[in-house]
Amino acid sequence: ESPPEPGGMRRSSSARLVPVVVAVVWSRAWAMETSVGRLARSVGEAERVMLLTGAGVSCAAGIPDFRSPGGMYSTLRPELLTATASQRRLMGADPTYVVEKEMFFDNPLPYHEVRRPFILGTRNREWRPTLFHRFVESLERRGKLLRLVTQNIDGLDFQTRCDPSRIVPCHGSIARAACEACGAEIAFDAYCDLVRTQIKDIYGLDADAPPESTPIACAACGRPTVKPTTVLFGSSLPSAFFRCLDNDLPRADLLIVAGTSLVVSPANFVAASAACPRVVVNRERVGEDLGLRFDHPDARDLFIPGDVDDIFGRLLLELRWLDDITDPADLPPQ
Repeated sequence: ESPPEPGGMRRSSSARLVPVVVAVVWSRAWAMETSVGRLARSVGEAERVMLLTGAGVSCAAGIPDFRSPGGMYSTLRPELLTATASQRRLMGADPTYVVEKEMFFDNPLPYHEVRRPFILGTRNREWRPTLFHRFVESLERRGKLLRLVTQNIDGLDFQTRCDPSRIVPCHGSIARAACEACGAEIAFDAYCDLVRTQIKDIYGLDADAPPESTPIACAACGRPTVKPTTVLFGSSLPSAFFRCLDNDLPRADLLIVAGTSLVVSPANFVAASAACPRVVVNRERVGEDLGLRFDHPDARDLFIPGDVDDIFGRLLLELRWLDDITDPADLPPQ
């Protein structure tokens, strides 16, 4: 116990902890700044930067991570969906069943009902690119962007000024629509009109939505399999992803992994297979089961914990690239 303070008062244990807490907070902030500085140097020296992104990149835009609390999987209510009792049981046991290929071909309505506000919100551009997306624009402006491989289906990457050919949406995009059966494309606006008038609103957001859902038929083949070009579980990834693995990844001299748990295959092959230095920016430490090594003195890999937009905002500042953002409309809402 500490000796009495002047006046007979004893110093409390919580008071003694204050300097320790301050030191820990400062050391963590210093470590983050040091890590961001290392990343800034790596970006400055790199000539061909490749990026792999996940849902954590879009969280700053207000789009919930499907797997996080409040996301689609944790809030799914099968009893509200147009489905058989057995289909509802399957979705209740595993919410990802709503985006399974087998389920969609048996009954496409739950897919549309769950994603209705996301589809219509995408048309209305309710979500805007984040500071991370502005960083990617700055990379391309300087000729450093080799390829952006995104697991996100929200289409925010295509709202940037980046050349679309530099972007590989390996899980597809909700901002484009086609028939899952025959591949015939449909204009996204026309598809959204059908969603608005034929798919019921299970969230209670749209008073003008129909009371019951009816299938959206393909004008080319007649099957009720029109949907956004997102990749369903059980389907193959687009060929562009595998070309990227074969042709781009061996040429990269820096890989930045941002906002992804690295648990979904084969997208996580990008991180597992890269021979160049790898930097992971994520709230939780990930990737070590894939062979990434962060703590070894000679490790080529770096882990920076934190929110993606916070880290890349610091990185833009460190690189002195904030001047690239000349239009106030390009700043995130917050």
